[in-house]
Amino acid sequence: MIGNSELVLEGKRVIQEEIRALEKICNSLDNSFAEAVKLIISSKNVITTGVGKSGIVAKKIAATLTSIGTPAFFLHPVEALHGDIGIVSEQDSVLMLSKSGSTDELVRLVPFIKSRSAKIISIVCNAKSFLAEHSNIVLNASIEKEACSLNIVPTTSTTVSLAIGDAIASSIIKYKNITTIDFSRQHPLGQLGKNITLRVKDIMHRNSSLPITYLGTAFRDAIIEMTNKALGCVCVCDKDSKLKGIITDGDLRRALQKNDNISSQIVDDLMTRNPISVNMYKFLGEALALMENRQSQISVLPVVDEQHRCVGLIRLHDIVRSSL
Repeated sequence: MIGNSELVLEGKRVIQEEIRALEKICNSLDNSFAEAVKLIISSKNVITTGVGKSGIVAKKIAATLTSIGTPAFFLHPVEALHGDIGIVSEQDSVLMLSKSGSTDELVRLVPFIKSRSAKIISIVCNAKSFLAEHSNIVLNASIEKEACSLNIVPTTSTTVSLAIGDAIASSIIKYKNITTIDFSRQHPLGQLGKNITLRVKDIMHRNSSLPITYLGTAFRDAIIEMTNKALGCVCVCDKDSKLKGIITDGDLRRALQKNDNISSQIVDDLMTRNPISVNMYKFLGEALALMENRQSQISVLPVVDEQHRCVGLIRLHDIVRSSL
């Protein structure tokens, strides 16, 4: 019976083996990679193909390219030879994935792709293989061995191929200067799309729902406002409604721990001054980053306008709920 420690060691060995292979591929990238990226950008469509595990990676690459606005489709090599090759035109590039570079289904497909004047980019582990020799551009994904203990199961080879596909997609983003707005057009649903399409003003608590108090107010009255609005905090403003501080549930607990009698205190004494806030026109993703990219995460953000007047409040819970 193999113990837990041995299983953990085996898991670490596999990951380390794949890391070494990725470092090797990273160091070997050359102008062929750049030419492949440019060819894909200039193509009308990108057709990816492969068999078995390579086919699964090819599907993922096609999905990633499509998500950044580069039309891409997966074409099964067997189905291609039974009619589906009709989607391939001379304006397309075909990205072929094969560890050996001699996969029978792909070898049979090559002459028919060439007959349509489409360009072939291959990701292969054998740079002297049939597929490599008949490609317009070869991306060498050679590995020393598979990471599995049998050196058989596609592990390192698929990881390397997938990384090359990701590198192509990311390079396209860089080359075409794709922005989050461009990306959001391909992802209108789900939290990812909402984070870069919805703005803070679209889901913030405002007007009568906004827990707000003013400098000089008794702490007791601020607690009542916080309780009535039930959002876990109260924003503290000056007479011009400009944000000056915030009192959260945590601040309230700490105040009660330090003071036996808080009836005589005002909000100025206990509030967190100059709290982090977010402009009402920022995207949800930017608000989320303000909450999370800190040593200690926060779950509420006061919302301000261009004059730094407090106009709303947004909670982490509101961002999550926006996808439901």
